[in-house]
Amino acid sequence: MKVLYLEDDQEIGEWITRKLTEAGYHPHWLTNGGELPENLSEYEVVVLDVMLPGLDGFSIGRRIKRSLPKTPVIMLSARTGIDDKLEGLEFADDYMTKPFHPEELLKRIEIQLRKYDRSPESSLRIGHLEIKRDHQIIINRDTGKEIVLTGKQFYIFQYFLRHVNQILTKEQLYEAIWKQPYQPGDKSLMVHIRHLREKVEKDASNPEIIETIRGIGYRVKA
Repeated sequence: MKVLYLEDDQEIGEWITRKLTEAGYHPHWLTNGGELPENLSEYEVVVLDVMLPGLDGFSIGRRIKRSLPKTPVIMLSARTGIDDKLEGLEFADDYMTKPFHPEELLKRIEIQLRKYDRSPESSLRIGHLEIKRDHQIIINRDTGKEIVLTGKQFYIFQYFLRHVNQILTKEQLYEAIWKQPYQPGDKSLMVHIRHLREKVEKDASNPEIIETIRGIGYRVKA
C-alpha cells in the first residue's frame, strides 16, 4: 500500500516514515507541496501536514481531492483551533492534531482504507492456513478448526502478516513486539516462535509457514 506523506519537519518526517514502513506500507515522503508526483492515482492514501513551504496543506489537499475524490486524505496540524479543523474537514477525510501517537495515525489510515474499500484482501491464504483479517481468525483448512493464539504468539504472527514476504531480523521483531531494545542472547523471541510454530505448522520441526533465514531472522511467505 503506497502512502504519499508530506511533512517539512525532518525529525517528524523520518519518524513517521519509519513507522509507516515498519507497518508494511510504502511511504513516499515529500517536504514541499510543489514536488507532488504526477502519478498521484498510484497512492492509496495521502497524509498531509498543513504547514508546508510554498503551497499550504489545505490548498494541496483540496487539489488532490478534486482530482482523486476516492483517495483518502488525512490532515496533520499543530493548529488546534476549531476554525482550522473545520476548514480541513471541508475536504479532508480526517484531521489529526500534533502531537500524536504513530499507532493512532496507523489506525486512522486503516479506517480510511476500509472506508474507501482500498484495504488489503480480508482473507489471506498461506499454505494450509486461511487468515480472516477482519475478525483476526486463523483457520486450519485441513481440519476446518480455528487456531487460537495467545499473548505474544498473536502479536508476533500479526506482525509477520503485516510484513508478508519480507525477511525480518530478530532485533526488528523483538523491538516491535516487546517495545524495548533487543539484548543479544535473549531467547524470548525464539521460545515464542517455537510455540507459535507448534500451533500453525503441520510439522513444527520442519516449518513451512514461518521460515528461518539463517543468520538473519524469519520470514512468512504468501
